[in-house]
Amino acid sequence: MKWGRKYGPDYVNRLHGMVARHLSCPFRVICFTDDTDGIRPEIECLPLPPLNCELPQRSRGKWRKLSLWNRDLHGLSGPALFVDLDSVIIGSLDGYFTLGARDAVILERNWSKPLSGLGQTSVFRFLIGSRPEILERFQADPQAIADRFQYEQHYVTHCVGSDLQFWPRGWNRHFRLHCLGPLPLRYLRPAPQPRRARIVTFPGGPNPAEVVAGRWEADSPPYRGRRRHIAAALASPHPWEQLRHFVMPVRWIGDAWKD
Repeated sequence: MKWGRKYGPDYVNRLHGMVARHLSCPFRVICFTDDTDGIRPEIECLPLPPLNCELPQRSRGKWRKLSLWNRDLHGLSGPALFVDLDSVIIGSLDGYFTLGARDAVILERNWSKPLSGLGQTSVFRFLIGSRPEILERFQADPQAIADRFQYEQHYVTHCVGSDLQFWPRGWNRHFRLHCLGPLPLRYLRPAPQPRRARIVTFPGGPNPAEVVAGRWEADSPPYRGRRRHIAAALASPHPWEQLRHFVMPVRWIGDAWKD
């Protein structure tokens, strides 16, 4: 899904290229978007599915993603794998379609709350049209749902309940938590490629484009080395935050993240 201006068409095109290199069966890449400009013609672009309710105003969650649970998703059918645009595919995707029953809902564990039993939806599989009650319950009172669960993925976890499955450990990795590592390590070596991982996700930044360039934000200066970054961070109004926002250029992401 792509809406607004946070991600350009290059993110969509590169995702298609990564899927093509890592999936051995026939596939379709479908992008639900409000702007098709620049997206390659082999990618099927469809309008954003209707949410049919107001978006919550007091929540940071990606509530628009709940529209994927529509009873009718533009006439599509069958199992679908949803992948966030800011993801880098580095291994085979075949197992994402063969694991579990056809109608299984499979999420990744919430890495920031490992003991909570919560899932997160950077990479998840679902049977299109199989659980419309997830969206319908939200439509009845979106603000109350958002106030209670805070994030869309927490709400989905609750709705699926005991039927929820998780991906095998290690298939999906969080760049900041599993690759970049704690503060001292990110100053000692570029983030290593995680072993056995198939998809690397980037919740909360930095994004793949910035990691390739060795910067934290799109408007940050190009990589200047460790000493210059530390000096600039200590001179800033928020030195601790700036010290944490450091990443060396990562070659393996540049090698994988292309169309």
